[in-house]
Amino acid sequence: MAQPAWQDDPEPLALDTAPVPEYGTGSLADLLPTLVAGLGVPGFEQRIAGLAPADRNCVFLIDGLGWEQIKAHPDEAPYLHSLLGTSRGNTGRPITAGFPATTATSLASVGTGLPPGEHGLPGYTARNPDTGELMNQLRWKPWTDPHAWQPYPTVFQLADRDGVHTAQVSSPTFEHTPLTKIALSGGSFLGRLSGEDRMDLAADQLAAGDRSLVYTYYSDVDGKGHRFGVDSDAWRGQLMYVDRLVQRLAEQLPPRAALYVTADHGMIDIPFDEQSRIDFDEDWELRAGVALLGGEGRARHVYAVPGAQADVLTCWREVLGEQFWVASREEAVAAGWFGPRIDERVHGRIGDVVAAARDDVVITASHREPHESAMVGMHGSMTEAEQLVPLLEVRS
Repeated sequence: MAQPAWQDDPEPLALDTAPVPEYGTGSLADLLPTLVAGLGVPGFEQRIAGLAPADRNCVFLIDGLGWEQIKAHPDEAPYLHSLLGTSRGNTGRPITAGFPATTATSLASVGTGLPPGEHGLPGYTARNPDTGELMNQLRWKPWTDPHAWQPYPTVFQLADRDGVHTAQVSSPTFEHTPLTKIALSGGSFLGRLSGEDRMDLAADQLAAGDRSLVYTYYSDVDGKGHRFGVDSDAWRGQLMYVDRLVQRLAEQLPPRAALYVTADHGMIDIPFDEQSRIDFDEDWELRAGVALLGGEGRARHVYAVPGAQADVLTCWREVLGEQFWVASREEAVAAGWFGPRIDERVHGRIGDVVAAARDDVVITASHREPHESAMVGMHGSMTEAEQLVPLLEVRS
């Protein structure tokens, strides 16, 4: 006799249902190579179809402002909303951030033009195979030689060597950080505190060369989303402010210029209940056989004690498999989650088990990650709300 449906063991999510980023044709890693190919920089080719070359290119990256968030807030972001049809070469489509959809990984993808499997920043935290310690790749702790960790030149450096006028306009706080050095260096770094000053200076820098590549950045949309959520008045206030910043920059573009507005990831709010927030530090099943817990709540790298990899994978699939895509390292690599190619030095940074959330749920760690566990807004996985980012375009 067949078992009643309610007695059937639930099937884990099939890995082939995970929406893998569009590496090579429509991801953040493809943006700068496409732009500098249009400037004639040797060694690059157009990857994102439909982006017409411009002599002067500006990329404005708004941390945390995903495609879905712009679509959902036409009143707070009327200017950005009016540009949705221009996205991705006037196709009206977004591009993808890359996996995981998190700042350190995405900024490295933007600046190097490489997917995570090659640039080697595969998450918020990842294991350093040389030391066995967790490495925070946003805050760069514990200290690790930046250029050993990420040895490739940035697109900015290669463009600068070819005579392109290259500049980054951002907060002075970021000028000397390791992440800036290995992801965004090349040409001039110009620090300005206010958003208005950054927009004005970015426009000036665009006009300063016959061939220009300028990058500017704003972080507070992400900050308010983490603290208060994307359904909060504080977040909406930041969205209204950044909408005005984009328009301010667009109205100052010099001749023969193109402005591209994008983001490093989107964000979703996670309820504060036991069903939505699974606390690793209080769950003996998930902890069994785990030596280190890396990544972040919606995109976890799980490093097993030697010999326990298969057991950890089985357990995580049984406990989380209806809500997370749970893969072994080999399965995640084969599926292309981190890109089509994995450098040898990067292989051991990826978890023995990788868990990516499909549902509105996170794996927190209340003791070892108290700050991150208290956040309202979260990101990291491959859902549309996190993964899809705009590539809005304005031309002079």
